[in-house]
Amino acid sequence: MSPAPDTDPGTLLDARAMDRTLRRMADEIVELNDGSDALVLVGIQRRGVQLADRIANLISEREGIVPRRGALDITLYRDDLQTVGPRPVVGPTNIPWAMDGARVVIIDDVLYTGRTVRAALDELADFGRPARIALAVLVDRGGRELPIHADVVGKRVELGPDQRVDVLIAELDGRDAVVVMPKGAPPGDGTRDVGRGRGMSA
Repeated sequence: MSPAPDTDPGTLLDARAMDRTLRRMADEIVELNDGSDALVLVGIQRRGVQLADRIANLISEREGIVPRRGALDITLYRDDLQTVGPRPVVGPTNIPWAMDGARVVIIDDVLYTGRTVRAALDELADFGRPARIALAVLVDRGGRELPIHADVVGKRVELGPDQRVDVLIAELDGRDAVVVMPKGAPPGDGTRDVGRGRGMSA
């Protein structure tokens, strides 16, 4: 028997909705790049990496080719590092090839202020000159501080500064879901404080 869907009113996406959303995002990424040739998916540590892996596998089902994947830990590239306090080491940057001429899609879980994406762009510049860089995010929650937008969005939602979005990934958290929480609520499911440091803006 399939597990019952999560009907909590704070749930934006339950497991089945999240799977459908990732499948649509995979299709949009392929269309945006006119196929999968020269396509590279780069996930931002931490949950962006797991999402990139899933999207790569979904693209493989459609195209018969698994896109190359990379990972970025953007911690030291943030322009607000001094204001967010101590941070855990969340994972390595892993891009074992030059980006010259590649069609890169940065993948992250939540787009908020835009500072995480800016840091990712700064770090990518150390690895060559891609033909194109696009951004795909599972959730765009508004609240931008920088002129950055996503090319592929799974779910758009407008939230206030007293709210946060927690993305749960089965590989890390034991289940798939996207939930809205009060900003000061404890991360009982081990979510964004594990991935990027609690309180850091995406």
